[in-house]
Amino acid sequence: MRTLVVVPTYDEAENLALVLARLHASQPEVDVLVVDDASPDGTGRIADELAAADKRVHVMHRHAKLGLGAAYRAGFAWGLVREYDHFVEMDADGSHLPEELGRLLDAASAGADLVIGSRWIEGGSVVNWPWYRRFISRAGTMYARIMLGLPVHDSTAGYRVYARHTLNRLDIAGVASQGYCFQIDMTRRVRAAGMSIVEVPVTFVERERGRSKMSGHIVREALWRVTVWGFARLVPGHRRRMEKTLETQGSNLLPQ
Repeated sequence: MRTLVVVPTYDEAENLALVLARLHASQPEVDVLVVDDASPDGTGRIADELAAADKRVHVMHRHAKLGLGAAYRAGFAWGLVREYDHFVEMDADGSHLPEELGRLLDAASAGADLVIGSRWIEGGSVVNWPWYRRFISRAGTMYARIMLGLPVHDSTAGYRVYARHTLNRLDIAGVASQGYCFQIDMTRRVRAAGMSIVEVPVTFVERERGRSKMSGHIVREALWRVTVWGFARLVPGHRRRMEKTLETQGSNLLPQ
């Protein structure tokens, strides 16, 4: 089983080398693709140095900060061409423990189309998050469960494994959402395609170095898009009109 871990980066110079060292200590067989969004702190240069020293590490340089969803779409496309079997989403800041990846890969090997590392099921946990971050995450997942009918306890989770055939069946190019919303969007698409989703408990640890990329814009985007998708699902007669609005105007409708 060939596995590609896609690691989007923007200003993660303090974390990247340590995270990849931990990853390969835990899972020495996996390959890594660092997708760097022209980090001004030199993350891309560090990634190049790591790749030069280790054939398991690859780097994709992008010309600007284009966003999390776009980074994963580009990474998935890169890996599909090279015929990897499983695709892992992992943050570069150490919040997703590399030592837990084995359990997610076990679930993927057992046949799950999508494996989600869940913070909000029995056995999962969050370390060093303030109350409002917990509230936003749990409220976001609950809202998505209600509006989209998703039988998932942590639809905003970013620690995931997709099977190759899962990505091949989805219209990845049509996923325009970012941040939390990208994860929800991918989850709903897997669900709509009738594929299986398995949640595995994980421990999420708040970063110790660098700054979080979370912003009010990311939260507003998720709220807007989930609301549009939800009404399109609940009011079938409005489906085409609302989806067209989202596709053509998208985040331009979000309050800044």
